[in-house]
Amino acid sequence: MRLYRRLSVKSIQAESRPGVHSDGDGLYMRVRDTGTKSWLYIGMLNRCRREIGLGSVRDVSLAQAREKARELRYAFRAGVDPVVEKKRAKAAERPIQTFGEFADALLNDIEDGFRNEKHRKQWRATLHTHAAELRAVPIDQIDAAAVLKVLQPIWLALPETASRVRGRIERVLDAAKAKGLRSGDNPARWKGHLELLLPRKPKGGPVHHAALPFVEISDFMEKLSARPASAARALEVTILTAARSGETLGMTWGELDWEAAIWTVPAERMKAGRSHEVPLSLATLRILKSIQPPNARATNTVFVGNKGQPLSNMAMSMLLRRMGYDATTVHGFRSTFRDWAGETTTFSREDVEVALAHTVASKTERAYRRGTALEKRREIMKAWASFCGKQESD
Repeated sequence: MRLYRRLSVKSIQAESRPGVHSDGDGLYMRVRDTGTKSWLYIGMLNRCRREIGLGSVRDVSLAQAREKARELRYAFRAGVDPVVEKKRAKAAERPIQTFGEFADALLNDIEDGFRNEKHRKQWRATLHTHAAELRAVPIDQIDAAAVLKVLQPIWLALPETASRVRGRIERVLDAAKAKGLRSGDNPARWKGHLELLLPRKPKGGPVHHAALPFVEISDFMEKLSARPASAARALEVTILTAARSGETLGMTWGELDWEAAIWTVPAERMKAGRSHEVPLSLATLRILKSIQPPNARATNTVFVGNKGQPLSNMAMSMLLRRMGYDATTVHGFRSTFRDWAGETTTFSREDVEVALAHTVASKTERAYRRGTALEKRREIMKAWASFCGKQESD
Protein backbone atom coordinates (compact mmCIF):
# COMPACT_ATOMS: atom_id res chain seq x y z
CA MET A 1 0.00 0.00 0.00
CA ARG A 2 1.41 3.41 -1.02
CA LEU A 3 2.08 5.99 1.70
CA TYR A 4 2.06 8.79 -0.88
CA ARG A 5 -0.31 10.02 -3.55
CA ARG A 6 0.92 9.89 -7.13
CA LEU A 7 1.21 13.19 -8.90
CA SER A 8 -1.23 14.31 -11.51
CA VAL A 9 -1.18 17.10 -14.06
CA LYS A 10 -3.59 19.07 -11.87
CA SER A 11 -1.64 18.56 -8.62
CA ILE A 12 1.62 19.46 -10.37
CA GLN A 13 0.17 22.79 -11.46
CA ALA A 14 -1.32 23.50 -8.04
CA GLU A 15 1.66 22.49 -5.88
CA SER A 16 3.62 25.49 -4.54
CA ARG A 17 5.25 24.20 -1.36
CA PRO A 18 9.09 24.24 -1.61
CA GLY A 19 10.64 20.78 -1.33
CA VAL A 20 10.50 17.44 -3.12
CA HIS A 21 7.18 15.72 -3.83
CA SER A 22 7.17 12.03 -4.65
CA ASP A 23 5.46 10.38 -7.60
CA GLY A 24 6.76 6.95 -6.57
CA ASP A 25 9.44 4.58 -7.86
CA GLY A 26 12.20 7.15 -7.38
CA LEU A 27 10.59 10.02 -9.32
CA TYR A 28 10.18 13.37 -7.55
CA MET A 29 9.13 16.88 -8.43
CA ARG A 30 11.34 19.52 -6.82
CA VAL A 31 9.81 22.92 -6.06
CA ARG A 32 12.31 25.65 -5.25
CA ASP A 33 11.74 28.77 -3.14
CA THR A 34 11.51 30.76 -6.36
CA GLY A 35 8.59 28.64 -7.52
CA THR A 36 10.45 26.86 -10.32
CA LYS A 37 9.68 23.15 -10.67
CA SER A 38 11.85 20.33 -12.02
CA TRP A 39 11.96 16.54 -12.15
CA LEU A 40 14.40 14.52 -10.08
CA TYR A 41 15.21 10.83 -9.94
CA ILE A 42 16.69 9.44 -6.71
CA GLY A 43 17.97 5.88 -6.56
CA MET A 44 20.70 3.62 -5.20
CA LEU A 45 23.59 2.81 -7.52
CA ASN A 46 26.21 0.38 -6.25
CA ARG A 47 25.00 1.04 -2.67
CA CYS A 48 25.39 4.79 -3.08
CA ARG A 49 22.57 7.35 -3.24
CA ARG A 50 22.44 9.01 -6.67
CA GLU A 51 20.38 11.99 -7.78
CA ILE A 52 19.83 12.84 -11.43
CA GLY A 53 17.90 15.83 -12.78
CA LEU A 54 15.41 15.07 -15.54
CA GLY A 55 14.57 18.59 -16.70
CA SER A 56 12.05 21.26 -15.84
CA VAL A 57 8.34 20.55 -15.45
CA ARG A 58 7.71 23.14 -18.15
CA ASP A 59 9.74 21.18 -20.73
CA VAL A 60 9.20 17.58 -19.62
CA SER A 61 5.69 16.15 -19.17
CA LEU A 62 4.68 13.84 -16.33
CA ALA A 63 4.53 10.87 -18.71
CA GLN A 64 7.99 11.66 -20.11
CA ALA A 65 9.43 12.02 -16.61
CA ARG A 66 8.00 8.65 -15.58
CA GLU A 67 9.51 7.02 -18.68
CA LYS A 68 12.93 8.55 -17.93
CA ALA A 69 12.68 7.38 -14.32
CA ARG A 70 11.82 3.86 -15.46
CA GLU A 71 14.89 3.74 -17.74
CA LEU A 72 17.13 4.97 -14.92
CA ARG A 73 15.67 2.43 -12.50
CA TYR A 74 16.51 -0.45 -14.85
CA ALA A 75 20.00 0.96 -15.47
CA PHE A 76 20.71 1.34 -11.75
CA ARG A 77 19.67 -2.24 -11.13
CA ALA A 78 22.23 -3.29 -13.77
CA GLY A 79 24.92 -1.20 -12.06
CA VAL A 80 25.13 1.29 -14.93
CA ASP A 81 25.30 5.09 -14.52
CA PRO A 82 23.72 6.55 -17.70
CA VAL A 83 25.20 10.00 -17.07
CA VAL A 84 28.74 8.63 -16.99
CA GLU A 85 28.05 6.47 -20.03
CA LYS A 86 26.72 9.47 -21.90
CA LYS A 87 29.88 11.48 -21.13
CA ARG A 88 32.02 8.59 -22.32
CA ALA A 89 30.04 8.32 -25.53
CA LYS A 90 30.46 12.05 -26.19
CA ALA A 91 34.18 11.82 -25.45
CA ALA A 92 34.47 8.89 -27.86
CA GLU A 93 32.86 11.00 -30.61
CA ARG A 94 35.51 13.68 -30.21
CA PRO A 95 39.10 13.32 -31.45
CA ILE A 96 41.44 12.21 -28.66
CA GLN A 97 43.03 15.28 -27.11
CA THR A 98 46.63 15.33 -25.95
CA PHE A 99 47.65 16.82 -22.62
CA GLY A 100 49.20 19.79 -24.46
CA GLU A 101 46.11 20.49 -26.56
CA PHE A 102 43.79 20.32 -23.58
CA ALA A 103 46.11 22.39 -21.34
CA ASP A 104 46.37 25.15 -23.96
CA ALA A 105 42.59 25.23 -24.44
CA LEU A 106 42.03 25.30 -20.68
CA LEU A 107 44.43 28.22 -20.23
CA ASN A 108 42.59 30.16 -22.94
CA ASP A 109 39.41 29.68 -20.89
CA ILE A 110 40.73 30.48 -17.41
CA GLU A 111 43.68 32.86 -17.80
CA ASP A 112 41.50 36.00 -17.61
CA GLY A 113 41.05 35.14 -13.95
CA PHE A 114 44.80 35.22 -13.23
CA ARG A 115 46.03 38.18 -11.26
CA ASN A 116 48.56 39.49 -13.79
CA GLU A 117 50.30 38.91 -17.10
CA LYS A 118 53.34 37.41 -15.37
CA HIS A 119 51.16 34.72 -13.78
CA ARG A 120 49.62 33.87 -17.15
CA LYS A 121 53.03 33.53 -18.79
CA GLN A 122 54.35 31.43 -15.90
CA TRP A 123 51.48 28.98 -16.31
CA ARG A 124 52.12 28.57 -20.03
CA ALA A 125 55.90 28.43 -19.62
CA THR A 126 55.63 25.78 -16.88
CA LEU A 127 53.43 23.49 -18.96
CA HIS A 128 55.55 23.99 -22.09
CA THR A 129 58.94 23.39 -20.44
CA HIS A 130 58.84 21.25 -17.30
CA ALA A 131 55.77 19.30 -18.48
CA ALA A 132 57.00 19.03 -22.07
CA GLU A 133 57.11 15.23 -21.96
CA LEU A 134 53.38 15.10 -21.24
CA ARG A 135 52.24 17.35 -24.06
CA ALA A 136 52.01 14.68 -26.78
CA VAL A 137 50.43 12.05 -24.49
CA PRO A 138 46.63 11.53 -24.80
CA ILE A 139 44.99 13.22 -21.83
CA ASP A 140 43.27 10.01 -20.74
CA GLN A 141 46.56 8.08 -20.65
CA ILE A 142 48.47 10.28 -18.19
CA ASP A 143 49.35 8.10 -15.21
CA ALA A 144 51.47 8.38 -12.06
CA ALA A 145 54.59 7.13 -13.86
CA ALA A 146 54.31 9.92 -16.45
CA VAL A 147 53.84 12.59 -13.78
CA LEU A 148 56.78 11.28 -11.74
CA LYS A 149 59.01 11.33 -14.83
CA VAL A 150 58.35 15.08 -15.06
CA LEU A 151 58.72 15.86 -11.35
CA GLN A 152 61.63 13.69 -10.16
CA PRO A 153 64.44 15.59 -11.99
CA ILE A 154 63.41 18.92 -10.41
CA TRP A 155 61.81 17.87 -7.12
CA LEU A 156 64.82 18.62 -4.90
CA ALA A 157 66.81 20.86 -7.27
CA LEU A 158 63.93 23.29 -7.90
CA PRO A 159 61.45 22.61 -5.08
CA GLU A 160 59.24 25.67 -5.53
CA THR A 161 59.04 25.22 -9.28
CA ALA A 162 58.34 21.50 -8.88
CA SER A 163 55.45 22.18 -6.50
CA ARG A 164 53.92 24.62 -8.97
CA VAL A 165 54.35 22.16 -11.84
CA ARG A 166 52.63 19.40 -9.87
CA GLY A 167 49.73 21.66 -8.89
CA ARG A 168 49.20 22.85 -12.44
CA ILE A 169 49.28 19.33 -13.87
CA GLU A 170 46.75 18.32 -11.23
CA ARG A 171 44.42 21.15 -12.18
CA VAL A 172 44.62 20.31 -15.89
CA LEU A 173 43.81 16.66 -15.22
CA ASP A 174 40.93 17.58 -12.88
CA ALA A 175 39.47 19.79 -15.60
CA ALA A 176 39.82 16.97 -18.13
CA LYS A 177 37.90 14.65 -15.82
CA ALA A 178 35.17 17.27 -15.35
CA LYS A 179 34.76 17.33 -19.14
CA GLY A 180 34.50 13.57 -19.35
CA LEU A 181 37.92 13.07 -20.94
CA ARG A 182 39.33 11.12 -17.98
CA SER A 183 38.11 8.88 -15.20
CA GLY A 184 39.51 7.66 -11.91
CA ASP A 185 41.80 9.36 -9.41
CA ASN A 186 44.11 12.20 -10.39
CA PRO A 187 47.69 10.83 -10.74
CA ALA A 188 49.13 14.26 -9.86
CA ARG A 189 47.33 14.55 -6.51
CA TRP A 190 49.59 15.04 -3.50
CA LYS A 191 47.80 13.78 -0.40
CA GLY A 192 48.00 10.04 0.00
CA HIS A 193 49.63 9.60 -3.40
CA LEU A 194 52.68 11.56 -4.66
CA GLU A 195 53.66 12.40 -1.08
CA LEU A 196 54.36 8.67 -0.71
CA LEU A 197 56.36 8.43 -3.96
CA LEU A 198 58.58 11.53 -3.88
CA PRO A 199 61.40 12.26 -1.40
CA ARG A 200 60.75 14.62 1.47
CA LYS A 201 62.06 18.13 0.92
CA PRO A 202 64.60 19.31 3.50
CA LYS A 203 63.10 21.32 6.36
CA GLY A 204 64.49 24.13 8.43
CA GLY A 205 65.43 26.56 5.68
CA PRO A 206 65.69 27.14 1.96
CA VAL A 207 67.21 24.58 -0.37
CA HIS A 208 70.62 25.84 -1.48
CA HIS A 209 71.55 25.22 -5.08
CA ALA A 210 74.81 23.33 -5.59
CA ALA A 211 77.43 25.88 -6.59
CA LEU A 212 80.83 25.61 -8.25
CA PRO A 213 83.64 26.96 -6.02
CA PHE A 214 84.72 30.31 -7.44
CA VAL A 215 88.35 29.19 -7.66
CA GLU A 216 87.27 26.69 -10.34
CA ILE A 217 85.26 29.11 -12.48
CA SER A 218 88.08 30.05 -14.88
CA ASP A 219 88.80 26.41 -15.80
CA PHE A 220 85.10 25.73 -16.15
CA MET A 221 84.56 28.72 -18.46
CA GLU A 222 87.45 27.57 -20.67
CA LYS A 223 85.77 24.18 -21.08
CA LEU A 224 82.41 25.85 -21.67
CA SER A 225 83.82 28.14 -24.37
CA ALA A 226 84.92 25.06 -26.33
CA ARG A 227 81.34 23.81 -26.51
CA PRO A 228 79.56 24.79 -29.77
CA ALA A 229 75.97 24.36 -28.57
CA SER A 230 73.53 27.24 -28.11
CA ALA A 231 73.01 26.07 -24.53
CA ALA A 232 76.74 26.71 -23.91
CA ARG A 233 76.43 30.33 -25.06
CA ALA A 234 73.30 30.75 -22.92
CA LEU A 235 75.13 29.38 -19.88
CA GLU A 236 78.13 31.65 -20.52
CA VAL A 237 75.88 34.72 -20.61
CA THR A 238 73.96 33.52 -17.54
CA ILE A 239 77.20 33.18 -15.57
CA LEU A 240 78.76 36.45 -16.77
CA THR A 241 75.60 38.44 -15.95
CA ALA A 242 74.80 36.54 -12.71
CA ALA A 243 71.27 36.14 -14.08
CA ARG A 244 68.60 33.56 -13.36
CA SER A 245 68.14 30.94 -16.09
CA GLY A 246 64.60 32.08 -16.91
CA GLU A 247 65.80 35.64 -17.46
CA THR A 248 68.45 34.45 -19.93
CA LEU A 249 66.26 31.97 -21.80
CA GLY A 250 63.60 34.61 -22.36
CA MET A 251 66.08 37.24 -23.63
CA THR A 252 65.09 38.89 -26.93
CA TRP A 253 67.29 40.98 -29.21
CA GLY A 254 65.14 44.03 -28.50
CA GLU A 255 66.14 43.94 -24.83
CA LEU A 256 69.78 44.64 -25.72
CA ASP A 257 71.12 48.17 -26.03
CA TRP A 258 74.42 47.62 -27.83
CA GLU A 259 75.61 51.24 -27.60
CA ALA A 260 74.97 51.55 -23.87
CA ALA A 261 75.99 47.91 -23.24
CA ILE A 262 72.87 47.26 -21.18
CA TRP A 263 70.40 44.38 -21.12
CA THR A 264 66.99 45.41 -19.77
CA VAL A 265 65.02 42.46 -18.42
CA PRO A 266 61.28 43.32 -18.37
CA ALA A 267 59.34 43.18 -15.11
CA GLU A 268 57.22 40.18 -16.09
CA ARG A 269 60.33 38.00 -16.30
CA MET A 270 61.85 39.17 -13.02
CA LYS A 271 61.22 37.40 -9.72
CA ALA A 272 60.62 40.72 -7.92
CA GLY A 273 58.24 41.93 -10.65
CA ARG A 274 60.37 45.01 -11.51
CA SER A 275 62.45 45.58 -14.66
CA HIS A 276 66.19 45.15 -14.17
CA GLU A 277 69.09 46.75 -16.05
CA VAL A 278 72.13 44.53 -16.44
CA PRO A 279 75.43 46.17 -17.51
CA LEU A 280 77.15 43.95 -20.06
CA SER A 281 80.88 43.31 -19.99
CA LEU A 282 82.86 43.26 -23.24
CA ALA A 283 83.11 39.49 -22.96
CA THR A 284 79.33 39.18 -22.77
CA LEU A 285 78.84 41.54 -25.71
CA ARG A 286 81.27 39.48 -27.82
CA ILE A 287 79.33 36.29 -27.11
CA LEU A 288 76.01 37.90 -28.01
CA LYS A 289 77.44 39.47 -31.18
CA SER A 290 78.86 36.12 -32.25
CA ILE A 291 75.42 34.46 -32.27
CA GLN A 292 73.33 37.36 -33.59
CA PRO A 293 71.81 36.40 -36.98
CA PRO A 294 71.84 39.11 -39.67
CA ASN A 295 68.04 39.15 -39.87
CA ALA A 296 67.38 39.17 -36.11
CA ARG A 297 64.16 40.94 -35.11
CA ALA A 298 63.66 42.73 -31.82
CA THR A 299 61.05 40.16 -30.73
CA ASN A 300 63.16 37.11 -31.63
CA THR A 301 64.49 35.00 -28.77
CA VAL A 302 68.29 35.15 -28.52
CA PHE A 303 68.99 31.56 -27.50
CA VAL A 304 67.39 28.98 -29.76
CA GLY A 305 67.94 25.29 -30.43
CA ASN A 306 68.68 23.42 -33.64
CA LYS A 307 65.09 23.71 -34.86
CA GLY A 308 64.89 27.44 -34.22
CA GLN A 309 62.74 27.05 -31.11
CA PRO A 310 63.63 28.74 -27.78
CA LEU A 311 65.84 26.60 -25.56
CA SER A 312 64.00 24.59 -22.93
CA ASN A 313 64.42 25.28 -19.24
CA MET A 314 66.47 22.09 -18.89
CA ALA A 315 68.94 22.80 -21.72
CA MET A 316 71.65 24.32 -19.54
CA SER A 317 71.21 21.72 -16.78
CA MET A 318 71.58 18.91 -19.28
CA LEU A 319 74.72 20.58 -20.65
CA LEU A 320 76.24 20.59 -17.15
CA ARG A 321 75.56 16.85 -16.88
CA ARG A 322 77.18 16.18 -20.24
CA MET A 323 80.23 18.14 -19.09
CA GLY A 324 80.47 15.98 -15.97
CA TYR A 325 79.27 18.65 -13.52
CA ASP A 326 76.31 16.65 -12.18
CA ALA A 327 76.58 18.19 -8.70
CA THR A 328 76.42 21.78 -10.01
CA THR A 329 73.21 23.67 -10.80
CA VAL A 330 72.70 26.62 -13.13
CA HIS A 331 71.26 28.70 -10.31
CA GLY A 332 74.31 27.83 -8.19
CA PHE A 333 76.52 30.08 -10.35
CA ARG A 334 74.81 33.05 -8.71
CA SER A 335 76.24 31.80 -5.41
CA THR A 336 79.63 31.38 -7.09
CA PHE A 337 79.45 35.03 -8.15
CA ARG A 338 78.38 36.17 -4.68
CA ASP A 339 81.13 34.19 -2.94
CA TRP A 340 83.76 35.60 -5.33
CA ALA A 341 82.57 39.18 -4.77
CA GLY A 342 82.40 38.79 -0.98
CA GLU A 343 85.70 36.99 -0.47
CA THR A 344 88.03 38.48 -3.07
CA THR A 345 86.81 42.03 -3.84
CA THR A 346 86.04 45.29 -2.05
CA PHE A 347 82.72 45.87 -3.83
CA SER A 348 79.96 46.76 -1.39
CA ARG A 349 77.53 44.04 -0.37
CA GLU A 350 74.59 46.24 -1.41
CA ASP A 351 75.92 46.74 -4.94
CA VAL A 352 76.54 43.01 -5.30
CA GLU A 353 72.98 42.29 -4.14
CA VAL A 354 71.61 44.75 -6.69
CA ALA A 355 73.71 43.00 -9.36
CA LEU A 356 71.90 39.80 -8.36
CA ALA A 357 68.54 41.62 -8.66
CA HIS A 358 67.83 41.10 -4.96
CA THR A 359 65.57 43.54 -3.14
CA VAL A 360 67.60 45.67 -0.75
CA ALA A 361 66.94 48.41 1.81
CA SER A 362 64.01 50.81 1.72
CA LYS A 363 62.06 52.12 -1.26
CA THR A 364 63.95 55.41 -1.01
CA GLU A 365 67.34 53.70 -1.14
CA ARG A 366 66.21 51.43 -3.98
CA ALA A 367 65.17 54.48 -5.98
CA TYR A 368 68.54 56.09 -5.28
CA ARG A 369 70.45 52.98 -6.30
CA ARG A 370 68.62 52.75 -9.61
CA GLY A 371 70.22 56.06 -10.51
CA THR A 372 73.72 55.53 -9.09
CA ALA A 373 74.57 51.83 -8.95
CA LEU A 374 74.63 51.06 -12.68
CA GLU A 375 78.21 52.21 -13.24
CA LYS A 376 79.33 50.53 -10.02
CA ARG A 377 77.75 47.31 -11.21
CA ARG A 378 79.43 47.73 -14.58
CA GLU A 379 82.78 47.60 -12.78
CA ILE A 380 81.64 44.50 -10.87
CA MET A 381 80.69 42.71 -14.10
CA LYS A 382 83.94 43.72 -15.76
CA ALA A 383 85.97 42.34 -12.84
CA TRP A 384 83.86 39.17 -12.76
CA ALA A 385 84.43 38.54 -16.48
CA SER A 386 88.17 38.96 -15.98
CA PHE A 387 88.13 36.53 -13.05
CA CYS A 388 86.26 34.06 -15.27
CA GLY A 389 89.21 34.20 -17.67
CA LYS A 390 87.56 36.42 -20.26
CA GLN A 391 89.55 39.14 -21.99
CA GLU A 392 88.09 42.53 -21.06
CA SER A 393 90.16 44.83 -23.27
CA ASP A 394 89.59 45.50 -26.97
